[in-house]
Amino acid sequence: MNAFDVWVSIVLLTMSTLITRSGFFLFGHAVKLPPRLQHALGYAPAAAMAAIVMPDLMTSGGVIDINWANPKLLAGIGGGIFFMVTRHLLGTIVAGMTLFTVLRLAL
Repeated sequence: MNAFDVWVSIVLLTMSTLITRSGFFLFGHAVKLPPRLQHALGYAPAAAMAAIVMPDLMTSGGVIDINWANPKLLAGIGGGIFFMVTRHLLGTIVAGMTLFTVLRLAL
């Protein structure tokens, strides 16, 4: 691909992204979703986060590693417990990363 093709691709992809995403901002008030669907969509961010985080906690080198010697899994459990007790998001990140570092060095 030459430089012109790259720039045309970038412009076209940018336009397609803006067109598809701006519809929600421009016409979102006109779309009425059923209450049950609105309630179900409230769980989407948590489900997406779990789908991103859980595979990283439970695998090591592409192999499922669910045991007590897995520092990622233990730090994730510790961070979850910390959040359930304190409800402090930044503290949970700091506690989880600190616990992960300690466990990684100890195990």
